[in-house]
Amino acid sequence: MASWNSAPLHVSYEVLGWFAFAAWSISFYPQVILNFRRKSVVGLNFDFVVLNLTKHTSYLIYNASLYFSSAIQKQYRDKYGQKEMIPVAANDVAFSVHAVLLTAISLFQIAIYDRGSQKISKVAYGILLLVWLTAAVCFFIALHNHRWLWLLSVFTGIQVCMTVIKYIPQAVMNFMRKSTEGWSIVNILLDFSGSIANYAQMSMQSIDQDSWVNFYGNIGKLLLSLVSLFFDILFMIQHYLLYPTKECKSEPTPEPDNVSLPRQLFEDV
Repeated sequence: MASWNSAPLHVSYEVLGWFAFAAWSISFYPQVILNFRRKSVVGLNFDFVVLNLTKHTSYLIYNASLYFSSAIQKQYRDKYGQKEMIPVAANDVAFSVHAVLLTAISLFQIAIYDRGSQKISKVAYGILLLVWLTAAVCFFIALHNHRWLWLLSVFTGIQVCMTVIKYIPQAVMNFMRKSTEGWSIVNILLDFSGSIANYAQMSMQSIDQDSWVNFYGNIGKLLLSLVSLFFDILFMIQHYLLYPTKECKSEPTPEPDNVSLPRQLFEDV
C-alpha cells in the first residue's frame, strides 16, 4: 500500500473516515428506535427498506472483497497504477457490516409491528429478482476468467442504482401523505453529515497523493454520496418546509389501517 506524504493529511483522513462511519452508522438507529417506541412502522416505506438492504449488501461485497482480497487488489493496481492506494478503508468495511445488520433489523420490525395497509410492492420484488439474478450470472462469467475487478464494478452499479431507486418510494409516500410522520429526520441529518465527511476524506487522500484516481477509480463511492446528498436535502425540505405541522403534535397519531395512497409509486394495486 502506498505511504502517506503528509502526516497531518493522514490523520485528517482517518478522523474524517471514522466520523463518517459514526454518523452513517448512528443514522440507522433513530428509525429503529422510532419504530420500537411507536410499535408501528406506518409511515416507513417497505420498498425503501428492502431496496436499502440490497444496496448495503452489494456495498459490503464490494468493500470486503477489495479490502481483503490480494488478487483483486493486484487487478486494481494493474489497472490504475502500482503506487495507488486501495480506495477502501477499514471504516468502509465496518460501516457496510453494520448497515446490513441494522437494515435487517428494520425489516424484522416490519414483520412484527403494526404496518396498517402497507406492504412490499410487486415492483420491488421484481427489482430484487432482476438484481440478484444479474449478479449470479455475472459471478459465473467472472469465475470463468477471474475478472474479479469487473465483477466488483457490477456490484458498484447495483449499489448506485439501488441508492437512486430506494429513496423514491419514501419521498413519494411523504408527498402523498403530506407528512413525514413515521420517518425519522434524524436519520437524514446524520446521513447528510456522513456524506460531507466522506467527500472530505477522499479529498485528503487525493491531495496527499497528488492524484484524483481516488475519485474516478472508486466511482461507486462518489456517485453514492452525490445521490444520497440530493435525497437528504429533499427529505429535509419535505420535513422542515413542506410538511412541518405534522411534527408539532405532542403525540403522533397512528394512521388507520385503511389509509389509501392513490397511485403511489411502487404500491400494489
